[in-house]
Amino acid sequence: MPASIEYSGGSDPDRILPMLWRNVAPASAAGPSVHAPQLSVDDVVTASIEVADSHGLGAVSLSGVAAAVGVDVTTLYTCVPSTADLLDLMVDQVLGERALPAPGEPRPDGWRAQLEDYTQRTRAMYRRHPWLRHVSMVRPPIGPGMLAGSEYVLSALASTDMTPHQLADAANAIIAFVNKVAAAEADSEQLEQSSGQTNDEWWGERSPLWERYFDANRYPTMTFVYISGGFGDSALEATPGAHDFGMRRLLDGIEAMVQRDGHGPAAG
Repeated sequence: MPASIEYSGGSDPDRILPMLWRNVAPASAAGPSVHAPQLSVDDVVTASIEVADSHGLGAVSLSGVAAAVGVDVTTLYTCVPSTADLLDLMVDQVLGERALPAPGEPRPDGWRAQLEDYTQRTRAMYRRHPWLRHVSMVRPPIGPGMLAGSEYVLSALASTDMTPHQLADAANAIIAFVNKVAAAEADSEQLEQSSGQTNDEWWGERSPLWERYFDANRYPTMTFVYISGGFGDSALEATPGAHDFGMRRLLDGIEAMVQRDGHGPAAG
């Protein structure tokens, strides 16, 4: 049974913000006190991610994580008081794993190359943590991992000299597209692993469709693309090539807008 969608951002902000920023905020704002010196918020979050990576997001519970780190659940509560807190902490930590260059650090030359680098790091993140595809970040955890991603995308686009409103819209569009693509790729890989069947094998089992039911007169454009080799070897499967195509066209559209409006450097 597929996992249900979980929503980040549901924690009490007065409690979760100090925990999200525990490694950069002053020690006095480090969040709930830890009664057991041997256990830290970092320990709990790392263990929770390992459980989710191995068994899926549905396996993550405070009692399960407590068992994984070798403490009773009461002790765990002193570090992370709720599952909503835990989810936000897990999500922000894996977002931070992308290790995107901070301001002043070396990065690829040109805004397009920087955004392609962002895309590849995000897709790799979803492959490492496929449970992330079951988390809606409509209301994201506003931690250092999340903000580092937004800052990187905005800073890459800023060299085009777009207006602040255009920068925000373009960054939101890119982040939304990349997350959707990365989640779909992770979903496809997980389905192949859990079913033991590749996508090509799945389509192959359904090959009688084309002879028994498919009507070329009803689907003339699809027929033209198919017989011309447009779908390649995987029929209608969404391929990484299609995802790369979509990202390139999105960046092409931004570049065309920049050139049309007479902003700064267009090519990246």
